[in-house]
Amino acid sequence: MPRPPVGPPAPGPSVSAFTPPPAPPAPRHAPASPAGGSVVDWLRTPRPEAEPGVWRFGHRPRPDEEPELVPARRLLAGAVISLLSGWLLWSLLWNNYLGPYWTWPVDLLTPDSWRGTTTFVVAWYTYVSLVALGILVFFARVGHVPELIRRYVRRPRARTAPPPQPRQGADPADWPELRAAGLAEAADRLAEATRTGALGDVDYARIQRAWHGVRTHPGRLAAFTEAVRAQGPAACAHPSGERDLPVRTATHDLATGQVRIGTAADHPRNPYARRTTGVALEPALLGTSLLAVGPAASGKTIHLVRPVTESLCLQALANRAAVVAVTAQGAPLAPDEAFDVVIAVGRPDARHDLDLYGGADDPDEAARTLAEALVGDLVPDSRRAATALAQLIGPYQAAYGRFPGVPELRELLGGAPQALAELRAAVAGDPAQLRELDARARQAERGDDVAVLLAERVAFLDRPAFAGFFRTEGEGRRFSLRAIEHPLRVRVDLPERGHAEASRIVARLLLAQFTEAALARADRSLFACLVLDDATDTITADSVRAIQRLRSAHAGVVLSLRTLQDVPEALRGPLLGAVGCRMAFAGLAPWDGGRFAEMWGTEWVQTRDVTNRQIISDEPLTKAMHFMRRLVTGRAATAEAVTVREVERQRWSASELAHGVPAGHAVLSVTGIRGEHAPPVLVDLRA
Repeated sequence: MPRPPVGPPAPGPSVSAFTPPPAPPAPRHAPASPAGGSVVDWLRTPRPEAEPGVWRFGHRPRPDEEPELVPARRLLAGAVISLLSGWLLWSLLWNNYLGPYWTWPVDLLTPDSWRGTTTFVVAWYTYVSLVALGILVFFARVGHVPELIRRYVRRPRARTAPPPQPRQGADPADWPELRAAGLAEAADRLAEATRTGALGDVDYARIQRAWHGVRTHPGRLAAFTEAVRAQGPAACAHPSGERDLPVRTATHDLATGQVRIGTAADHPRNPYARRTTGVALEPALLGTSLLAVGPAASGKTIHLVRPVTESLCLQALANRAAVVAVTAQGAPLAPDEAFDVVIAVGRPDARHDLDLYGGADDPDEAARTLAEALVGDLVPDSRRAATALAQLIGPYQAAYGRFPGVPELRELLGGAPQALAELRAAVAGDPAQLRELDARARQAERGDDVAVLLAERVAFLDRPAFAGFFRTEGEGRRFSLRAIEHPLRVRVDLPERGHAEASRIVARLLLAQFTEAALARADRSLFACLVLDDATDTITADSVRAIQRLRSAHAGVVLSLRTLQDVPEALRGPLLGAVGCRMAFAGLAPWDGGRFAEMWGTEWVQTRDVTNRQIISDEPLTKAMHFMRRLVTGRAATAEAVTVREVERQRWSASELAHGVPAGHAVLSVTGIRGEHAPPVLVDLRA
């Protein structure tokens, strides 16, 4: 099929864009084996429907409630005693110690002419066998032998049993959808590649995505058929030509779009149906956005950010998603080969630049996102700052056909007389632009002019280390977040060590530009996601409101924080309410745990109060029995009283989140884009 361009179409000279090479290069990485081993086994593994957050690949549903389990020692002892009792009863019957009356049904049901014949002997032994079988079944049920078989025989068999095979004619490895549409030749080509291993899980997901596009737009059928016939498993390739990542560190299932991040712990706080089941994330959950909070070294990057980014990169290769990952330079996220664009801000060897204005050609839109990045964390409302910026960059664009670079913008905001005079002279024939400059001059005379603060913030970007970045003139590989309409894999490395404040400004800029671009997309078939490995000081009032609107645009963000104290106090509650997925890692501070506990609310649970009362008897025989019981068991004879009641308690309290979550674990709650949700679950991230 015709491959879309990696970046947006090049508009006027004032809009920067990322332009891909004209033809995709040859793939450097062969398809890898999916989660189930071979691709055939992976396709045939069942994926039953489950509640949000459950790893569906080979999932075996569990009962909703824990069964009443008899202790193993008591179970074995009861079984042995019951079977011995049955054997004793059978011995008494067989040796006629209880009299010959138990055989009267044989005498009643057989005629006298059968006496002494072979037929009577067969009838007699048949009756005796039925009696023996009845005794065996009765005492086996009394001794809970079926429970022993279920517990110790069926469970090992269930663990080693192969997954059920699909029905005849519905084998997904045979591409039945293409055969049903009359594309037998294409189905044969792909089925052969599937059996030989030439087709990987990314290839399967990518071709399935293309086929669904053909069903929506039938005019693409001829191109799809020709591509499969000519290229086989490499058909409908990603613009980069890659068919897999150079390395995988997590377990993925591209048939459902899930990535496994851990296992639900076998813990009393977890619902019984979720214990020991896999925990996974997917676009249907990330579309509601995710907030992860935990101290340094708690595993946020290794156990969450890296698997999610890796999964989104695989889905981008399948033409299903676009991902922008923002991290500090040197963070163990993924190698450069796993991305189409790597923007290393502040590094002289960087091959790509970041568009300071997000590819906008409207001065008001460009000013709005830039003001959010510069002063969104300092002022509750950035509209005044956006107005001040628009009053300067609008005339500059009208005069020079582009927006100002960082040095020029700093001079204009700082009120440099020469820069303002040159700009005024350049737009002398445009009354509308002159009015903008006059309004800016009047506001500059006020003592609380916001341009002073804007100039101070722009100064963090006007450093020698960033001299080659954020340029708006000349030729360059400027990347704009407008390109998330295409299946791109982008990583932005921030210089947090030497330029912490500049890194925060760029992170806020990326968040503002991403939300603006995601909401403005015309084609929302691709899932777009922004992953912020460190969202410290990037959350603003406008960004919280924008995050709430992303789920309707088939987009989401993943935010990682060391503590909620890095978010303004007035925005901590709204931020937790804006995201649908919340994750609290081990070592959480009590005040942060209180926010999560309040958000997760309470539930009704059943409690059992057991009271033991000592039994005192005056009868000599009872006293002797109680004395013997105390000698044998070491305990006095007691009577047990059980009280069951319904009480309301917090799902996870602040103290439990702060002190009860083991290392390498996290508490996760998820919500789907359609409103389905699951309660918080304790997840073992190392399993």
